[in-house]
Amino acid sequence: MSNPRIASRYAKSLVDLSIEQQQLESVYADMQYYTAACKANRDFVNLLQSPIVHADKKNAIIEQVGQLGNVSTLTQSFTRLLVNKGREADLQLIAEAVVDQYNEIKGIHKVKLTTAVAVSDSIKETIKQQVQAAKNTGTIELETVIDESLIGGFVLEFDGKLVDLSILRDLKDIKKQFSNNDYVSKLY
Repeated sequence: MSNPRIASRYAKSLVDLSIEQQQLESVYADMQYYTAACKANRDFVNLLQSPIVHADKKNAIIEQVGQLGNVSTLTQSFTRLLVNKGREADLQLIAEAVVDQYNEIKGIHKVKLTTAVAVSDSIKETIKQQVQAAKNTGTIELETVIDESLIGGFVLEFDGKLVDLSILRDLKDIKKQFSNNDYVSKLY
């Protein structure tokens, strides 16, 4: 059972310790690696969450995965602590929380742009500049996603806000207006 509050607390402890030991950048890279490993390999996540697999075996596997990514000794010690405390199932959540806290410390804001077709680098740069100017923020990290069901336009997600200027949304709005018969009552 995942608990975002616990993940946030473990992440804060790791971030604080890494700042104290001047290893924030390496721990950040390690947590990005673990996040990617968890997203890429569902079997690894299932192993971490399995109550049948013993802690020693989980620890050995996490260390092997860590050696593939050349994780730091601080991160290795942290993952051993997670296994000892029985929190290895929360590794992905903790890694994501560390990345989020790092971004907050460094003033990096994530923006997700979803379009129907691939956009050019110049358009991406323009969008980054527009968001930065509108929000007066630090660094913008733009993630692009292609979703052909949008038909045209784009969807922009930033700081928990959503700007949907897609044709799909317009068509849904028109369908809703017709199903509600908004205009029929105005004819009489």
